[in-house]
Amino acid sequence: MNQTSSVDAVAKIEVYLVDLSQDSPYLGSLREGETVNESGYFVRQGNRTVYPRNSRSLVVRLETENGVVGWGETYGLVAPQATAAIIIDLLTNFVVGRDPFEVEAVHDDLYDLMRVRGYTGGFYLDALSAIDIALWDIAGKIAGVPVAELLGGFQHQNIPAYVSGLPEDTLEKRCELAKSWQRRGFDAFKFALPVADQGAVAELKALRRTLGQEVRIGIDLHWSLNVGEAIALAKDLQSEDPWFLEAPVATEEIEALRMVAQNSAARIAVGEEWRTRYDARLRIDRQACHIVQPEMGHTGITQFIRIGRYAQQQGLEIIPHATIGSGIFLAASLQASAALKGTTFHEFQHSIFGPFRHFTGDALSCEEGAYHLTSTPGHGVEPADAMLANMTPITAA
Repeated sequence: MNQTSSVDAVAKIEVYLVDLSQDSPYLGSLREGETVNESGYFVRQGNRTVYPRNSRSLVVRLETENGVVGWGETYGLVAPQATAAIIIDLLTNFVVGRDPFEVEAVHDDLYDLMRVRGYTGGFYLDALSAIDIALWDIAGKIAGVPVAELLGGFQHQNIPAYVSGLPEDTLEKRCELAKSWQRRGFDAFKFALPVADQGAVAELKALRRTLGQEVRIGIDLHWSLNVGEAIALAKDLQSEDPWFLEAPVATEEIEALRMVAQNSAARIAVGEEWRTRYDARLRIDRQACHIVQPEMGHTGITQFIRIGRYAQQQGLEIIPHATIGSGIFLAASLQASAALKGTTFHEFQHSIFGPFRHFTGDALSCEEGAYHLTSTPGHGVEPADAMLANMTPITAA
């Protein structure tokens, strides 16, 4: 970041849990055999992954000595108190007193702190990502420019969006939901295998009949298959022209991912669970994917842009992931995505975006099939009263 400033150091960090509860869980109603336990969690049978019945997110508020406020956000679906404790107990006193314009140096210093204690992923780097986003927000506000300008400038003012999830209980209703978004100008979609109750082939065929041959339709496989199953499924789906197959095999199985990418006609998309450029290089250098999907809630802006730039250098397409959140890391993701020439689409979590878009200004706009970016300084969003009412402060135990 080529900026200079008189130092307005970070003075305070606050952490909040944001209630994102809805009538139905993420991706729709519970399926047979799925029950909520006493802690509020259930396991999707289709991918053996835990979800909370009531969604939530973790938000941080940084304030400088001169009163400039920056907002960050990270993944808060599972055990958010663990991530909050890392921020409060460990990271805060290594960030207070630092210059926000040294955001990449701060990131790398914090990353190095845990080099011998599992620094490569999980709650620690999620905590780091929230702070990173807030620091970039402050730097943009002090400089009076959007984060994309700090990252080298806008390559896109509008980013095509794909409708993700289709959280309805039957295939017929999922098709109707997709059709309703098509009427609103969207021409790209993704469905999730764990709630495609009749299987991926039937789901894709029905959506193709409903939406037409020109529409892009991706499939999220949620790391649920082995090599043989993934290659066979890719072959079975080929006649229906899937846009991409996302996360076909377990993320640890890098060689298996490479085999699927090299032995099927499908375009393979991965990256939601990555935290760093090192995660990306392990897959990209093995030619194990065609599309890279960084998730801002896990990477923060610093690692997101590093992943994206490396993917660009290798000629890969960038289609960022958007997980469940209040909108803060979505705004940050759009700013970083706009600074990457290789960005072609961005995920649109319509079931989350609409109900919880409680921000001042118009920095989060997704209409007629695309996100439309503004030039608001920082990442562009500030919680409005409706969101502040859903935020509970977390303090040290």
